[in-house]
Amino acid sequence: MVAAFAVLTAGLLVFHRAVPNAAGRLGSLLETFLPWLAMVVLTLLGLALLRRSVTALVALLLPAAAWTYLFGGLLLPVAKSGPHDLVVVQHNVSDENTDPAGTARALSDAEPDLIALQELVPPALPIYEKTLAADYPYHAVRGTVGLWSKHPLTDARLLDIKPQGIAEPWSRGLRTVVKTPHGDIAAYVAHLPSVRVRASGLASFRRDESASLLGKAIAAEPLKTVILLGDLNGTVEDRGLAPLTSRMNVAERGFALSFPTAFPLARIDQVMARSTTVAHIRTLPATGSDHLPVAARITLP
Repeated sequence: MVAAFAVLTAGLLVFHRAVPNAAGRLGSLLETFLPWLAMVVLTLLGLALLRRSVTALVALLLPAAAWTYLFGGLLLPVAKSGPHDLVVVQHNVSDENTDPAGTARALSDAEPDLIALQELVPPALPIYEKTLAADYPYHAVRGTVGLWSKHPLTDARLLDIKPQGIAEPWSRGLRTVVKTPHGDIAAYVAHLPSVRVRASGLASFRRDESASLLGKAIAAEPLKTVILLGDLNGTVEDRGLAPLTSRMNVAERGFALSFPTAFPLARIDQVMARSTTVAHIRTLPATGSDHLPVAARITLP
């Protein structure tokens, strides 16, 4: 029985794309928590050792190898910083955050070049602007998302990623150009619709539609180098984000599980890039949000 579960676990790791998404988005649900299959492997290992089953131990080599192939690279040592590196911070600050000034200071303490924020509500926005002004003289805000920068920003505009069926005001996308010392970069900040885990499966239709709209916008971006920072409400393994992950590079090192703060289960706060590399991603200390901030190092060409 342990050997059979080991083979099944290996099959889910290797062939997770084959799990259908038609009913309840089961494929996306599996992919959201795919790295956690390591816990299944460890549990099976314990059972195999208790039973002293050689067959089970041999079978466990299959899921162990599959997991290592998929995720082992994220655990490798991080390369040294280079002269063209850009440090960015991504954070959903929460519209219920009671300490926006403290949150802004905590993010600034990481000394990034760029800070992308989501869930900016009108009462808190002036506090973020005032607190970050000294170190980040350039910023652009559209709707509830914004970008603060040490480098000049130009051509800021609202990005329409609103899915159908939302009647109320909904502005969660921003595109601007960051004029870095190493060239212009198109920066996208986005907050995709939330998903919910229900008895019927994963409710992610609006998130998937918004991801598709965002992917089309990035595909049409004339600048070669693009970075995307956002609360995408999905992991990079989730096929619902395929319109983005098929066009952009994701972090090469680091897990950076960002949600929920109390017990992070998944990284739904993402940093992606086109024509450049996201060398490493990590979490920062908790703020007044239900998300952890993530910081990433981007190696520019």
